[in-house]
Amino acid sequence: MTTRPPELPDFGPTGPPLDSDLTQPVPSHWLNETATNVAPVVFDDEDDYRDPVNVRGVVGALAIGALVAVVMGVYCSTHEPTGEALNLAGFSDGIHAKAWLGSVAFVLAIVQVLSAMAMWGRLPGFEAGRGTAVLHRWSGRVAVVVSLPVAAHCLYALGFQAFDTRVLLHSLFGCFFYGLFVCKMVLLTRSRTPGWVVPVAGAAVFTALVVLWVTSSLWFFSEFGVSL
Repeated sequence: MTTRPPELPDFGPTGPPLDSDLTQPVPSHWLNETATNVAPVVFDDEDDYRDPVNVRGVVGALAIGALVAVVMGVYCSTHEPTGEALNLAGFSDGIHAKAWLGSVAFVLAIVQVLSAMAMWGRLPGFEAGRGTAVLHRWSGRVAVVVSLPVAAHCLYALGFQAFDTRVLLHSLFGCFFYGLFVCKMVLLTRSRTPGWVVPVAGAAVFTALVVLWVTSSLWFFSEFGVSL
């Protein structure tokens, strides 16, 4: 004979009494199916162990900028200076044109710094708007265009020279400036870089330009007067 298991009493929706045998099977009508229906946990393999900071992008930008600076320094050191490479209408010679164009680039760089401070909320009493971003962008572009004839004159006419401290600093920071500038432009194309990287790169570019202006345009105007 087959022995049937004893039927469990129906205690209703409130469950068994406190003195019931909890080792017995639980009747189906006591179960809350919605409470036990838990959605499965899905892991995204692409986000697993992902580094939130693009360190390789920063290192790559630094490497490209350093390469540009080194190439410019090597070229300036190895080629024979021509003595004259810049001849613009309105200026008596290339040195005067270099001093004035360098000064224009320096003023535009100051505009860059002030507009960047405004956009980052670091300029007291000034609230940046869309026009501030446009000013920042175009002042940088014009500054680069103005600096190109100056760079061409330094590369072809003067080369890398080091006969005194001022000239050595000017030669070194001329190479550093364009290396840092290229580094900053590459950083702007990289995603997930730390928020402080681009401002630091911009500050480095501005510092290099200040040294260039002091050791060239300011020195020239101080020694030979302000003239065209």
